[in-house]
Amino acid sequence: MTDGFLPDLGKALQGAVNRAVDAVVTGYGDRLDGVSAALTAPVRGLETVLALVPAPLFAVAVGLGAWAASRRLGFTIGIALLPLLIAMLGVWTEAMQSLALITVSVLLVLLIGLPLGMAAARLPRLSRVLAPLYDLMQTIPSFVYLIPVAMVLGLGRAPALVATLIYALPPFARLTELGLRGVDRELVQAARALGLGRWQTLWLVELPLARPSILQGLNQTIMMALAMVVVASMIGAKGLGETVLLGLQRADPGLGFVGGLAIVLLAILLDRMAQAVLGRPVEHPNP
Repeated sequence: MTDGFLPDLGKALQGAVNRAVDAVVTGYGDRLDGVSAALTAPVRGLETVLALVPAPLFAVAVGLGAWAASRRLGFTIGIALLPLLIAMLGVWTEAMQSLALITVSVLLVLLIGLPLGMAAARLPRLSRVLAPLYDLMQTIPSFVYLIPVAMVLGLGRAPALVATLIYALPPFARLTELGLRGVDRELVQAARALGLGRWQTLWLVELPLARPSILQGLNQTIMMALAMVVVASMIGAKGLGETVLLGLQRADPGLGFVGGLAIVLLAILLDRMAQAVLGRPVEHPNP
């Protein structure tokens, strides 16, 4: 409602959004079903694979990866214990569902965010256009776009993927652009003078030098994708978020605590492994 002197733009905007969503659903329903199925297929496939892996075997694989990345026995043992603790909480299947959703979401962010960051680093005008868009994607509450996305794509994994992509893409794309802009131009010019082409210089010189910033963005993307687990459960995505949501719906604080604790353990696992595997400093030869 307004004070009587100003027009009520809220109702007009509400009606316009509703008509736009109805038009999209009515006019492109079959195509949207195909898009939803295409987005859901990799998550379902990864869920199936992860469901076949017993928790002890998964713990061994994680431990081997931690040892290969860090060569620290204490870190390796601690990382290997985390999947076992999740399994002992009785939410192993839900954890694997969340892990599948997070993995596919992060891969989508990489496929879209890396080219965007590279293009924005090369084209200042594109960077200026993308900056306010990134601001909007990071500041707008997820529930604002969850409702229309869920209506367009239906409930389940597909809208959860889109919501996670909107939420987690900006930091990765921005840090990729920032890392590439921070590369010493003299090194780039030297590479070009040695006969390297534009793309060769990008892949062999600029991206390796921008690696720390890019990996920092990737680590943030993983954590932000995990943060969407509970929100995604509200639009039908399976996983640990659903356990927390059931605890709220049933007024069962114990169930909610178990789900929340499992999310924390999964967050620690992903964060520490990402830092160990991806965050190792680039080694330069001594002069």
